[in-house]
Amino acid sequence: MLNPKKLEMAYKRYKENFTEGIRYEDIKEEYDDSKSEITDTVEYNTIEKDHILLINLASIYSYHLSKWKNDVLANGGSQVEGLKNMQMVVFYQCMGQDLYKIRYPQMIVEYSFKGVLTSLIHFTMFGWEKEENILFDFIVDHFGGPLMEVNDDNKHTWFLLELYLKYRNKTIMGTNQKLHLTVKEKYKKAGLQCGLISEDLDVYSEVLEKWSTPSSEEIENLVGKMVLYHSQLASEIGQLGEFGDFRYGFYPFEILFLLYVRKQMDLYAPKQFEELLMNTPEAKMVFGDPEPYPEWDPLLLQIDNFYRKNYPEYIPNKHGVLFR
Repeated sequence: MLNPKKLEMAYKRYKENFTEGIRYEDIKEEYDDSKSEITDTVEYNTIEKDHILLINLASIYSYHLSKWKNDVLANGGSQVEGLKNMQMVVFYQCMGQDLYKIRYPQMIVEYSFKGVLTSLIHFTMFGWEKEENILFDFIVDHFGGPLMEVNDDNKHTWFLLELYLKYRNKTIMGTNQKLHLTVKEKYKKAGLQCGLISEDLDVYSEVLEKWSTPSSEEIENLVGKMVLYHSQLASEIGQLGEFGDFRYGFYPFEILFLLYVRKQMDLYAPKQFEELLMNTPEAKMVFGDPEPYPEWDPLLLQIDNFYRKNYPEYIPNKHGVLFR
């Protein structure tokens, strides 16, 4: 059962984390500090140490995360530039990591399966189909390998991937039905790590069975269950559980993606909600169709230009201009 008071207190902590804890000004200072390292590496074309560029992408990500939180969560604005840049940085973390898979095979990746899936479904909602397809191909090419570990216990992540596959009529491992079970079974037989993948996706299993229902009453009921599930877990903000993180804890993007998919398919999608989770500034953001690309972060642009110039095999080189 949901404790409304506990949820309100959790939301207050979620907000204070970026207004009184991690301050935008401090993160921007760290971002500014990374400028000289990036600029020097690019200017002197220091290829032997260029993995520094990949590492510094994390600072660029943190800067735009902080900017998004400052613009939307703290000030109640509608600017989504920070959110868009965050997803772009994850894309380039993947593209950059691919360059080091032979030189540094043990290098720890800075992104997660959950983070990459989050970028994929945002590219979909933004209408950035070219970049969406490149990122999806990257996921498929490296699925389960060192560059895309999938031993992930976040149920909503597996839900998002399967809903995406159904919506785009795509498959992974030859299926878009109960993918998490297929992966778990195959990896178990192969002796690969899969212990964190849950066999039961809870409310998401029911939603995946009925996500395209024509019944307005049924979809409202399902969305209500998703809101309750997410809210209960967000009440534990700061813990290690699903939706307990301060990055996306009160941003119900898995529900927004379901609503987006239904709208695209001319299916009824509820618009009005009474619950706190669906009325936060982050939940109320509106994306264009398509959403304009953001202005490039100057440091990210330097890194992309460097990799394009020095590595013919760099994946973006195969696709021409991106994010423009």
